[in-house]
Amino acid sequence: MTKKQIAIIGGGPAGLMAAETLSGLGHRIVVYDRMPTVARKFLLAGKSGLNITHSEDYSVFATRFGAASSRLRAALDDFRPDDVKAWAEGLGTETFVGSSGRVFPKVMKASPLLRAWLARLEARDVSIMTRHRWCGFENGSLVFETPKGRELMRHDAVLLALGGASYARLGSDAAWVSWLRDKGLDIATFQPANCGFDVTWSATFSERFAGEPLKAVTATSQAGTFPGEFVISKTGMEGSLVYAHAASLRDRLAKKGDASLIVDLAPGRAEERLARDLGRQDPKASFSNRLRKGAGIEGVKAGLLRELAEPAVLSHPENLAHLIKALPIPLLRPRPIAEVISSAGGIRWDELDERYMLKKLPGMFAAGEMIDWEAPTGGYLLTACFATGHAAAKGMDAWLWNR
Repeated sequence: MTKKQIAIIGGGPAGLMAAETLSGLGHRIVVYDRMPTVARKFLLAGKSGLNITHSEDYSVFATRFGAASSRLRAALDDFRPDDVKAWAEGLGTETFVGSSGRVFPKVMKASPLLRAWLARLEARDVSIMTRHRWCGFENGSLVFETPKGRELMRHDAVLLALGGASYARLGSDAAWVSWLRDKGLDIATFQPANCGFDVTWSATFSERFAGEPLKAVTATSQAGTFPGEFVISKTGMEGSLVYAHAASLRDRLAKKGDASLIVDLAPGRAEERLARDLGRQDPKASFSNRLRKGAGIEGVKAGLLRELAEPAVLSHPENLAHLIKALPIPLLRPRPIAEVISSAGGIRWDELDERYMLKKLPGMFAAGEMIDWEAPTGGYLLTACFATGHAAAKGMDAWLWNR
């Protein structure tokens, strides 16, 4: 088969992984991205330490994608967490496993890895066209706004890897949704994922504790019970432990109109023991002293109890012990999608065949966050973006051979 001209629209992890896979199969690849540089969200994620995947047993890892786990399984089977580590190390980036089980580059930055990746793609004659914004279809061609003006382009096959709707300022603005809906595709409305939540804090609590971390706690929702930490913000709460529950809490708010995250402020101590130790304290002592001596709780944890509980409850050892072990934090709403790490929603799975090709648009494929799936933080999201980009590239190659 002669080389085919393939367009990849979107220069994030899914698109660049597809470009790598397809260039290795001998195709001519052009990557189009509307921003001045590619992989901007990838770089932003790497500023605080890029976790590229997770080291947990793969049989558990593959279940972390909620309702989409079964649909993603074939792609993940073909590009597993160990393959992600091998890929990074093949680009000269050594990795290590952190205490949380997450896998990081030893340099703790995304930029060296991205530079090496782009250099390898350039060596394979992959063309990257920045400041090229896809604007839909016209007479069977793709329409782009470019530095030279409006252009129509045709290709043998196209991969859409435009991302979801989070961090729109970095390129993923979901403008493509209307163009694909016009073609008859069913697209689930985007929602925040891995997001913080607004809470009705008092001005006193917010001013005193905004930015303070709650460490060594566990949190419970319908998603389960997980240990970790999160941060009090001026408007509510943020952080990895909140993100682990975000999908469950978001869906509960949408369906029922109310949701609470249940927090255990002293996960190493039994409620009965706490009640006894609190009951031994001098009732004339201040609440702060009784709480510190009887339960080892002070600072922001003590502030949360004052904020959320009635004074009569705080004065009763048994009731206070119960709250320490299961303090409900009532939530108002998820934070806006423009500021969250990732999004849920996108092209529904029924619109894709097993090759990641859009059934209603033969020759057009999709990968990454623009498909309807979501993942927790911790390397799951990035691994699945890599895996779907790899799977779509292989599906495209098979389609080109057999068309």
